[in-house]
Amino acid sequence: MSELQLTHLTYCGANLPPAQIVFGPELTVIYGTSDTGKSFIVKSIEYMLGGADLAMVPESDGYTQILLGLLMPDGSPLTLLRAPDSNSIFLYHADLRDLVMGTPDASVTAVHNARSRNSLSIHLLRALGLDEVLIRKNEAGGTRPLALSDLLHLSLVTENRMVGDVPPVLRTGTANTRTPELSVMRFLVTGEGDPAVDTGPNAGQRRVHKGQVQLLDQLVLDLSSKLITQENERQLSDRLIQIRTALDEQSAPLRQVNASHREAVGSRMETARELAALDERLTEVSDLLGRFKLLEAQYRSDLERLAMVNEAGSILGYFKVGTCPFCGAEREHQQPNHRVEESTQLHTAVEAEAAKTTALLTDLLPTIADLDGEQTALISRRVEAQSDIGVWDQIIADLESGIAALRSDVEELVEERSVVERELELQARIAELDDKKSRLVGEGAVANARPTQHIPTATVGAFDSILQQTLNAWQVPAADHAEYDQYYAEIRAGGRKRIERGKGMRSVLHSAFTTALARFCMDRDLHHLGFVVLDSPVVTYRDPEPDDIDDVELTSTVVDRFYKDMLSFPGQAIIIENGDPPTKVLSEAVTYRFTGTTSGRAGFFPASMH
Repeated sequence: MSELQLTHLTYCGANLPPAQIVFGPELTVIYGTSDTGKSFIVKSIEYMLGGADLAMVPESDGYTQILLGLLMPDGSPLTLLRAPDSNSIFLYHADLRDLVMGTPDASVTAVHNARSRNSLSIHLLRALGLDEVLIRKNEAGGTRPLALSDLLHLSLVTENRMVGDVPPVLRTGTANTRTPELSVMRFLVTGEGDPAVDTGPNAGQRRVHKGQVQLLDQLVLDLSSKLITQENERQLSDRLIQIRTALDEQSAPLRQVNASHREAVGSRMETARELAALDERLTEVSDLLGRFKLLEAQYRSDLERLAMVNEAGSILGYFKVGTCPFCGAEREHQQPNHRVEESTQLHTAVEAEAAKTTALLTDLLPTIADLDGEQTALISRRVEAQSDIGVWDQIIADLESGIAALRSDVEELVEERSVVERELELQARIAELDDKKSRLVGEGAVANARPTQHIPTATVGAFDSILQQTLNAWQVPAADHAEYDQYYAEIRAGGRKRIERGKGMRSVLHSAFTTALARFCMDRDLHHLGFVVLDSPVVTYRDPEPDDIDDVELTSTVVDRFYKDMLSFPGQAIIIENGDPPTKVLSEAVTYRFTGTTSGRAGFFPASMH
């Protein structure tokens, strides 16, 4: 969009050295001792751009011409010449910086008059492409052309307005100018002027529109009753981002604990399967040992019986008469040495059977020993496995407890996310209905508390984000949740209105609003004058006053961060302050230091005039 740039402010008089400040295209800082003309520079710029009057200072005696140099949107120079206490402004299409004697290219009046096409306001607005813009002038829907003064107070802030009670968006704070002032704000942030008033709808159409407005009101009330928080769209969006971030942070450990739980359950199942196999093998080994030990006992019993038979045979072999104890033959049938032979055969048979049984026992004993060893090892491993299962059970219980806690946190976050998303949906619907209602009201349906200067909720939220970013960049304490309340035309930060803050915070909030508005418009290619002039924007200390409100202390950090941020301001910035700016500003910006003494530059006017 088209913008203006200030190039210089010069006071000239016959036989007097010019009093001049040359402004840089980006940041210019004028600082130093009080009563050296710093604030007078701001008031002079305001006067040259159509201000009603200018209280002259003693040092200005003899200066008859005030020159303000501009670069127009097309890059061409323009010099405005105005005398003190005069409503006439002479225009020169050249960059003049000394006493002017030539004939002007045009003459205009400083007073804006909608019926006259010969005012400075109309001349500059035409160059900016704003001469056809209309703004609302009353609640009835009447409109008037935009004036330069409507825009100037949003770019140039004097010291009194910086700390004053009137909200930054308002120029006078009086009731009869409130509607156009709000309309101008709406125009700047939306790029949309107000339509020219025509004959409007007829009575029947107004009744229909009124019914539609009432229906929309009821729908808004119904939707509003479903809202469960007092947060605006930007605050809800910020909270939704925080919730999603927290969910991401919580989900990672939950996934990790779940993985550990699965591993623990798998390990326990493995150990349980091993324990089952051990029990099965122990049963088999115990059964085999029982049987084999019975067989061992049988073998040992057989050997004992064979030994007894062998011993009995030996004893029986000594008997000489009677029936043979071995074969039962009667004496008359027995051969010589019959008993000896029978005894020998018995012994041989017994020895053979004993040897066979002994061999079987010998084979059996190692098997029993192996099974005994295996049984001992199985019992030992079974005890270990049972212990391992107990350990895994404890680990699983601990992990399940951790999972329950994490899952509870995640479920709470998911529930909170659902609530916030639902609130955002409701607010979006309410904003849509509000916009429809505003259009109906603009068409003349009915007088309403939210006329056409109502700014769409999404646009206000976008501006609030820039305002909050500005305060964050300056590291202003107790300034969270900053927002522009369009219904009260007020700035809020830290849960309090600007008017409820001390003078230091009022200055900072006013400065932040002015620079945020300029950034918002320039970043979105919306209309803006292209410069800001701030008188005492960051005041770290003021003498306490009886009616001053307690507030947070602003440290030097705010000042340093303010200047650092202003070095990257997208337009032209002129800063007036008492305190010294940081060293980086002195090297990168155009700076003037007024000393109030003969050392250096005394003040705006040459030292010889003091």
